[in-house]
Amino acid sequence: MSDAFGTGFDADSLARALHPLDAPSPARGWNVDELDGLLDGTAVLREAAVLVGLVRRTDGLQAVLTRRTDTLRHHAGQVSFPGGRQEPADGGPLQAALREACEEIGLVASQARPLGYLDPLATITGYRVTPVVALLDPAFEAVPDPGEVAEVFEAPLEFLLAPANLRRVDIEFRGRMRHVLEYETLAAAPTHRIWGATASILLNLRDRLGRS
Repeated sequence: MSDAFGTGFDADSLARALHPLDAPSPARGWNVDELDGLLDGTAVLREAAVLVGLVRRTDGLQAVLTRRTDTLRHHAGQVSFPGGRQEPADGGPLQAALREACEEIGLVASQARPLGYLDPLATITGYRVTPVVALLDPAFEAVPDPGEVAEVFEAPLEFLLAPANLRRVDIEFRGRMRHVLEYETLAAAPTHRIWGATASILLNLRDRLGRS
């Protein structure tokens, strides 16, 4: 497990687990069944993209995550990947993810090596989120936008891909119970709660890597 989900992945093995950069999945969302009754089945979801940035360190691959500022209108204080709504000028999820990462954490496009797409994720807020997986330059130093990002931190991919560290919890939403994913406390960042859409994206990465 340590080698497979830790230092053992190279760019080629990661790319094989993903949708090609020229062929993102057209699916509405791999999790739409879980949102039954919470999401209008006929509504057109707004397109969004996030950057699942991975950086290689001496102790293995790390995922670059952000903690959003507490003053934001939506998802305040939550842990997420850099990203947001696709704009007409973006031309697609790859460009949107790179633009948002530049705006939110100061990542220059030349510091990222995009590898492919995960499966789209539908959210209860009406978005269809396409995650872009990319290897980042280890020399990259985050410059968070204080209006959106309170903190940028790294989490070991080995920890995030270990099934024992991910659990399902029940929460009440709009008067009904639903199941969401949540990680056990991360020793390197004990105050960060990694859950919800971010945890679901990481689960999809784990599943695709396991099938490749």
